[in-house]
Amino acid sequence: MIHIYSGDGKGKTSAAVGLALRGAGAGLRVCFYQFLKDGSSSEIAMLRAAAGISVICCEVCSKFVFQMSEAEKAAVTARHNEMLEQAKETVRSGGADMIVLDELFGAYSEGMLDRSAAEEIVRSCPVSTELVLTGRDPAEFFCERADYHSEIRSVRNPYDKGVKARKGIEY
Repeated sequence: MIHIYSGDGKGKTSAAVGLALRGAGAGLRVCFYQFLKDGSSSEIAMLRAAAGISVICCEVCSKFVFQMSEAEKAAVTARHNEMLEQAKETVRSGGADMIVLDELFGAYSEGMLDRSAAEEIVRSCPVSTELVLTGRDPAEFFCERADYHSEIRSVRNPYDKGVKARKGIEY
């Protein structure tokens, strides 16, 4: 089954983390891949501590895309493609009951991964595996294949008033 958490609101990753923890609590084997993030956000520590969850992050990604040099973008893209290959192998081998590709849509829309590899994961993932995809503005390819699609819309956010991101809340 394919799950999508998308939209401009806060909580897409949090929803995926919650589902991953729920799955692990039920004995599912979970692989959590986090694109466009270096693994330093607070939820990653809890995921790593949970039995049954493996976490793979893009350690070389320490900036927003608009802040990256071309060399940094190339390094992040290369790491993303390595992560996609790992995810494809996880799908092929049946090595997880749930696979989360967090922030996949941002990396996809920015051209910072092999789009055909991302699409192949979706095409080849068996219905018995929960495939969870997150990010803003998913391409129609993903939306057409989703079994669940939850859109998180921002109504109000302190960031709009100049409040900076807070540890434990936004990251």
